[in-house]
Amino acid sequence: MLLGVDVGGTFTDAVLVAGDGTVYTAKAPSTPSRQQRAVLRVVEAVLEQAGADAGAVRRFAHGMTVATNALLEGRTARTALVATDGFTDVIELARQNRPHLYRLCEAAPAPLVPRELRFGAPERVGPDGPLRALAPAAAEDLGQRVAAAAPEAVAVALLHSYLDPAHERLVAAALGARLGGVTVSLSSELVGTFREYERTATTALDAALSPLLGSYLARLCDEAGARGLAEPQIMQSSGGLTDVARAGAHAALTVLSGPAGGVGGALMVAAAAGERDVACFDMGGTSCDVCLVSDGRVPETAERVIAGRPVALPALDIHTVGAGGGSIAWRDAGGALRVGPASAGADPGPACYGQGGTEPTVTDANLVLGRLPADAPLAGDVRLDAAAARRAVARLAAELDLDEIACAEGIVRVAEAEMLAALRVITVERGIDPRSFALMPFGGAGPLHAAALAGGLGISRVLCPRTSGVLSALGLAASPPRRDAARTVMLSGGQLAGPALDAAREELLAEAGAALGGPVERARVRHELRYRGQSFELPVDEERPWREPLSASQLRDAFAATHEERYGYRDESAEVELVNLRASVWGPAPALEPRASGAGARRERTEIVFDGRRVPADLLLGEPEPGTGAEGPALVALPSSSLLVPPGWSAEVDPNGTIRMTKGRGPAR
Repeated sequence: MLLGVDVGGTFTDAVLVAGDGTVYTAKAPSTPSRQQRAVLRVVEAVLEQAGADAGAVRRFAHGMTVATNALLEGRTARTALVATDGFTDVIELARQNRPHLYRLCEAAPAPLVPRELRFGAPERVGPDGPLRALAPAAAEDLGQRVAAAAPEAVAVALLHSYLDPAHERLVAAALGARLGGVTVSLSSELVGTFREYERTATTALDAALSPLLGSYLARLCDEAGARGLAEPQIMQSSGGLTDVARAGAHAALTVLSGPAGGVGGALMVAAAAGERDVACFDMGGTSCDVCLVSDGRVPETAERVIAGRPVALPALDIHTVGAGGGSIAWRDAGGALRVGPASAGADPGPACYGQGGTEPTVTDANLVLGRLPADAPLAGDVRLDAAAARRAVARLAAELDLDEIACAEGIVRVAEAEMLAALRVITVERGIDPRSFALMPFGGAGPLHAAALAGGLGISRVLCPRTSGVLSALGLAASPPRRDAARTVMLSGGQLAGPALDAAREELLAEAGAALGGPVERARVRHELRYRGQSFELPVDEERPWREPLSASQLRDAFAATHEERYGYRDESAEVELVNLRASVWGPAPALEPRASGAGARRERTEIVFDGRRVPADLLLGEPEPGTGAEGPALVALPSSSLLVPPGWSAEVDPNGTIRMTKGRGPAR
């Protein structure tokens, strides 16, 4: 059996896939103070459904928002920074860019390391080797000074250590002798590429988050092991799994752990549906993550900005906004209706959860509008209190001088506007016409808003996975292990055509393969190139197995084509420079073919509000069988989410259990 568990800000989801493809799912409210409690609760629930014990689980894959939430909330370890003498303030000087072009008073986030915890190392490495050697005695003295500051974690980022890591290793040895089990993050081990600020900031973030994540993973492993569960493998931001030891030591690898699992599930569902171009949005209780599947692949980036801080590590290209089912609606100083980014979370949750919440949320608004069945519990056995939802919405409606229904519809529309803007960022703003794409909603709240977002983008077809509410957990169960290695090489001219390129490629592939520690199913080398004199690079990929590695002329041609596609021109006379090489290797992905349960859905009647009017609608309770159809207005209440089919839309269940919703076409019932 394959087990995937995803911890979100509001719910924790589990998916267990049996050998015959049967899928068992469970949801429970997250427990932010002790997240492993919710994890083990949902694991026990799916094992009970399957009639299996923990020993039947062959692989346990885990994704979570522990590191992300700690960063957003400022719950980081007391962190020291060791940098080359004279360069300790690079983390504060940054790039001198304003956070927002027209908000002159908006400040960048404060550095994770205060000035009193920054220490200069008496050393200097240049691009061609050491200019000032770090003496062992100086390293020992540095270790004493850092230890006297009593940090909980230390980041070490010395100049040009990606070329020569000897000084960083000497500092690490001195710190280890003085600080014992304190987390020490080395930039040469974590990042491996140039750009001093981004490398230093990423290493500081890694050090600041790793004690918290490591502590959580240690507790989870202890309690899971006591129940006979396999040691979990952890989802990285890159979309591949890594072992607990590496994830706990380098939390920066996991800042997009949860959303990356959803991307894996979306790829699997899209492939089964025969769709290669899909715009995806994952709307949970706290946030909404959007990404694009183009020609069957999800773009990756080597640098992200999260909470205003750069993370120079491989990550899937996912864009996040603070709009979820638990996002709180409020009136701003100008009298306008706003939604989020504050969320009711899991405790107390939306008002309709009946756990003490009083603020109106998107979930409360959907319940008031009849878009959630009031008599049926949500996944996780959450019983909905319609009266509490109406009271919360009515209070805000009075502040805005609106009636209750108009306020609820306004809450939904404002939240949808936030999500639509996020989808436009990854499509229209990048020159991509979304109208030829399908839209795939998932997360517990996503399918309720799919038709509205599709209409806003001009999309006419929607794919709703039958496991949409737990798709991130399903994607975790289906994900392969992955390791990455990167290095700045700065090759141009004759070097680009010489043996140095082949040697660097093979060395990086060997390093990544050794870190994987198992069979390599697939490999990729990414070449990041630019015209000499430019500031930034464009990637050219080659996948293995290949007959022959890309030659220098092929790299130049591929780069020129990419440059022309991105910027509208190419320069045949300019010299091309290879800046960075990145090698990625994947282990075998588990064979996973989820099948529709065929349990069937009970058809009833209900009323749903559209444009201020209550309209009679079909209500399908449960998982509909393949071939089942419905014409809007209708509501399909799946076991872990609900799909809204507005007037003018129709839906039909395909052989895999995916609900295909189409605008302007009615299927047979």
